[in-house]
Amino acid sequence: MAEYSYHDQVEMQSLTYVDQITSQMPRYVTTFFRGISQTHSPRTRLMYAREIQHFFDYIVESYTDAPVTGYMDISLDVLSSIDHEFIEDYLYHLQNYRDKSGVQRRNNDKTIKRKLCAISVLYKYLYKHEMVTGNPVSKVDMPKIHEKAIVRMDAAETANFLDTVEFGNNLSARQMKFHEKTKERDLAIMTLMLSTGIRISECVGLDLTDVDIENTSLRVIRKGGKEAVVYFSDEAADALRVYLAKRKKIDAEPGSEHALFLSEQRKRLGVRSIQNLVKKYARIAVPLKKITPHKLRSTFGTALYNETSDIYLVADVLGHNDVNTTRKHYADMDDYKKRQSRNVVKLREDSK
Repeated sequence: MAEYSYHDQVEMQSLTYVDQITSQMPRYVTTFFRGISQTHSPRTRLMYAREIQHFFDYIVESYTDAPVTGYMDISLDVLSSIDHEFIEDYLYHLQNYRDKSGVQRRNNDKTIKRKLCAISVLYKYLYKHEMVTGNPVSKVDMPKIHEKAIVRMDAAETANFLDTVEFGNNLSARQMKFHEKTKERDLAIMTLMLSTGIRISECVGLDLTDVDIENTSLRVIRKGGKEAVVYFSDEAADALRVYLAKRKKIDAEPGSEHALFLSEQRKRLGVRSIQNLVKKYARIAVPLKKITPHKLRSTFGTALYNETSDIYLVADVLGHNDVNTTRKHYADMDDYKKRQSRNVVKLREDSK
């Protein structure tokens, strides 16, 4: 698969997993996934497949109006007979249940909403094409999501975080052994993410040919496969130059020859690896905040908005399709700016 880009490989892998899941299910499920193939990304379809499979597990376990011992017994008649109360029972079940392995599981409102959305898309398609007689999900209220405060680093915390990445401040002796081998790579990754706000998947998918040092720009593949150019800071350019000099000397494993960031095994660095790197450095540099790769993105977005006050620019740079998504995430910064400006307008001169 070396002739395909990282993005292409991820999409093909997602579609393979979708086929594996749907092969165990009735024919109408395959028809549904073929029907939404032009409007939903492979990654979204995989999420739907997993959530529908989980719902089908519940039907096998709880449906009593007819014998249902496996996925293939879940006919269109069975789906048509399911009412909104059955769906609501399923959502209640999701709050606290034991999985097939007997492990206790809990789901928050956000996860439950995602699962309900997947079932809703399935029912809408089947009802639209007159394959079921009704859509019980339409009578079920979506869980209300309580927005959490956005976690981000301030300027001092960001500087401390990067100092930890660069110099290994307060790392254990064992961690320092690895740090000496990877500090140039780690600093390039963290500085790049903090100066561009790229997503972790976009960072993982970077190839050597995606980097234009002279023009301080990157070619990234956004959600849905859209290609975009983002620009990085001079500080990130310096870190990249140091790392690229080292990267040129590494003979990557087959399939990872073009990857920008490599693991110690000389393979393309994965999402989980970058998550662990961020966690390692953040625990030391910012112990009171739970910093993840997405929080690096929030940190950049906040800093950019503070400097420009241009929500449309922030939306464009972050790759948000809808500026309202950006506005929702950075609305509290508007509040901050309002408080900061409370004394700008002088009503009377200060008394002497």
